[in-house]
Amino acid sequence: MKLKISENSLFAILLRAPWWISLLVVAVIVLASGALLPAAYVPFGVMGALPFLGIALLAAWRQRHAPKPARVAELLGQAAAMSWRDFSALIEAAFQRQGYVVTRPSHPGADLQLLKDARITLLSCKRWKAANTGVQPLQELASAQATLGASASTFISLAPVSDSAQRFAKAQGIHLMTLAELAQLLMPSGAA
Repeated sequence: MKLKISENSLFAILLRAPWWISLLVVAVIVLASGALLPAAYVPFGVMGALPFLGIALLAAWRQRHAPKPARVAELLGQAAAMSWRDFSALIEAAFQRQGYVVTRPSHPGADLQLLKDARITLLSCKRWKAANTGVQPLQELASAQATLGASASTFISLAPVSDSAQRFAKAQGIHLMTLAELAQLLMPSGAA
């Protein structure tokens, strides 16, 4: 059984926030414990900060190779200026660097098929420059996933995805790649 925390829980929010925010929470708890608790209970109050220290360390570990916001904006701007052929070649090369075997499926709802460890993931990214994204491309991707028997699917878009499309993606188990994930994928090896 895989443990999954709610994405709106305090711990999930802190995991997505910069690591130093969790460290700030630790400092507040430690200082408040020292100021408000009797001396005999201060160690117990300080122990209440340990989960937040763990979150700070985990968030720092996850964010260690994350690109800087200016670099994210630069990479996404470059992607938006590309032709479909160049963009798809870049995405294909990025997944190949991660060890995927990349092919182009015959189903119109998917642009790339990724194979790794006997697991097939379909990728739809042809509408990466659309002004907005509705449900239709996600329905096509879900259809491709069912038809081709893929175990997962991912949708890439630089534009916001409508609320109804987000609900559809969540219901169908389609991963909507975030802009930060896309920038991390597009980043050349060893760059930050």
